[in-house]
Amino acid sequence: MKKRRLAELSLILVTLGWGVSYYLMDISLTEMGPFTLNAYRFLIAFAVAAILSFRLIKDVNKETIKYSFFLGTLLLFVYSGATFGVKHTTLSNAGFLCALAVVITPFIETVFLKKPLPAKVQISAVACLIGIMLMTLKDDFSINMDHLPGDLLCILCALSYAFHILVTQKAVKQENINSFQLGVFQLFFCGAYCLIMGFIFETPAVPSNWRVGGSVLFLAIFCTGVAFIVQSVAQKFTEASRVGIIFSLEPVFAGIVAYFFAGEILTVKGYIGVIIMILAILFLETDFKFLRVRNKE
Repeated sequence: MKKRRLAELSLILVTLGWGVSYYLMDISLTEMGPFTLNAYRFLIAFAVAAILSFRLIKDVNKETIKYSFFLGTLLLFVYSGATFGVKHTTLSNAGFLCALAVVITPFIETVFLKKPLPAKVQISAVACLIGIMLMTLKDDFSINMDHLPGDLLCILCALSYAFHILVTQKAVKQENINSFQLGVFQLFFCGAYCLIMGFIFETPAVPSNWRVGGSVLFLAIFCTGVAFIVQSVAQKFTEASRVGIIFSLEPVFAGIVAYFFAGEILTVKGYIGVIIMILAILFLETDFKFLRVRNKE
């Protein structure tokens, strides 16, 4: 029980960091391209983790490397979608749309793992679609073309992260996979991809002031290095459904940060959409068995 509580508290802190990360990405992107930013994030995170935990990662097996490579590839799509998305939509939209991974994950399980799609998932999916429409469409319900590219990229991020959650869950349950090493080496592979893409498509840049430099370091060390290592280890001590509930707090934290630090204010319609999405995600991830037990008593 103590291990589960510690794991879940760690995941809450990670989720808070991810909520803040959208604002920090927005700051960092004023001086560098998305691939360059993500190369800094993941390679710095890997370097710090490797130096501090060299004894724990020096003996790594092929199976852990294989899954790390696959997860690093998925992270490339996750963070390319999120980072490019932040450039072309609002921070609030980015936070909530990227969090759709919680709803998308069961659909992927149905398609690829042939698991039945529960009624709760269907209801939550419809509610989330309504929430997305209220958040992203204009007041006359026409498509906001200014934000559409960013919104679609954030949905790509959510789709990729849903696959990442499922692959991580499969990997950490295997006896020959070291979950800590898995968390560290996926950082390297994603960072290497982004570094190559940065040199091909962008002009690499170095932060010119403490505000951007501090944002990049916080993104690298806490939001990336600590976050993915903690996620990989913590998922061994708690259930996937409880992880989903915790991760559903990410858009809430993102919205709060966007309001107080970036001055973003949604329309009434947008806030209604936010509330519907939060309720849909909580409905999906909450186990109502305890209510049935109480009724029987």
